Amino acid sequence: MDYKALIRSIPDFPQPGVMFRDITPILGNRSAYRSVVDAMTEPFRNQSIDAVVAVEARGYLLGAPIAYALGTAFVPVRKLGKLPWETVQSRYELEYGIETVEMHTDGLYEKKRVLVVDDVLATGGTLNATLDLVARAGGEVIGISVFIELAALNGRSKILGNTLHSLVVY
Repeated sequence: MDYKALIRSIPDFPQPGVMFRDITPILGNRSAYRSVVDAMTEPFRNQSIDAVVAVEARGYLLGAPIAYALGTAFVPVRKLGKLPWETVQSRYELEYGIETVEMHTDGLYEKKRVLVVDDVLATGGTLNATLDLVARAGGEVIGISVFIELAALNGRSKILGNTLHSLVVY
């Protein structure tokens, strides 16, 4: 399937100079959505994954069905202050400031083999912070599955040593 033909490119969103890759046309096309979830799941189907850890918010739209397909637990990573229980936190830098993500401290209890899922790998800050959360919670990252990789932003360099599966590369 030609996913790029279904991804909407929106220039200057959310700020000038950024080309936003909108996946909502994929989500609205049942065969494309199913194909994306299946293709992101397949490389990890026989890896004995205990949990899928996905990043807020669009990462959930892919991570939850991938967890379901793998028959595993789903663990959300959220922005600071959005989770109601005790959390472990990780900070990362953006071009315009510092952001913090967090995960429940018991999110990976007895779930050691982890697949990390997100919609886009851009600069790698969010995924790197998520990898930090998984490591601090005692998890072992088996792989990372992203729908879109923005190769020019070199986010891959921040997650070295991890198996990365990117479905679409710009």
